[in-house]
Amino acid sequence: MERLRSASAVSTQPWRLPAKGLALFEGDSHVPRLSHYFLPSLILGGRRILFLDGANCVNPRLVAKLAQHRGVAFEEFNRHIQIARAFTCFQLTELIIRVPELITQFPAQALIVTAFPELYFDQDIRDWDARVAFHQALRHLRTCACQGKPTLAVAVFTSSSRFAPPETRRNFVPEVHASATERWKFEVGAEGKLTLIEQPQPCERWMQLTANRQVIDAKIHTGIEQLERGEGIPEDELDADLERLKARSE
Repeated sequence: MERLRSASAVSTQPWRLPAKGLALFEGDSHVPRLSHYFLPSLILGGRRILFLDGANCVNPRLVAKLAQHRGVAFEEFNRHIQIARAFTCFQLTELIIRVPELITQFPAQALIVTAFPELYFDQDIRDWDARVAFHQALRHLRTCACQGKPTLAVAVFTSSSRFAPPETRRNFVPEVHASATERWKFEVGAEGKLTLIEQPQPCERWMQLTANRQVIDAKIHTGIEQLERGEGIPEDELDADLERLKARSE
């Protein structure tokens, strides 16, 4: 793919994604908007981006401004981005599952996802359904980042710190953390600007997960199939069962 030429010499080094793996960017409501600033370096490097927008944050005006700053026609800039919006966790899961199919139609080298996992905190959705949808989505994101053909650079932008998830879904954020190859954490400073408060670093848990990837994925896949067949613990008995397991471990 031919590289686009930039009229600007401004360095984009701070706004680059890893060649592969899952990079997590987390903080308050402004964090999904940061995804826009990674677009120039990707596009100018000749890469296409599949953007799954669960936060409904894509701003065409900001994209046009970034294109203008780089001296690239907005139409050319826009041709390198494919945007799909999700308004429910089920829609987001379906889009993530369909990534291999979508990149055959739009050959992308990078995948950006917003509102993961906070879209799964919706209390109008039964815990059982939310858990199944979340774990399906997370498993497929890991596959895209590490085992997909081709492997994609995956970036997740989340404002989950703004939300108080239901008790039974509090493990969603730690599970996303465990699946990330690197984490960047932001907060709004005194002047109302986003400030990086946690430098990116490889996650030790990721190394452990990578070493046992096939075994873990097989267990997750088996568990999801059992849940879909209704063979798991009934939702109204789950809390009591967890308490029994906790008491047994003590």
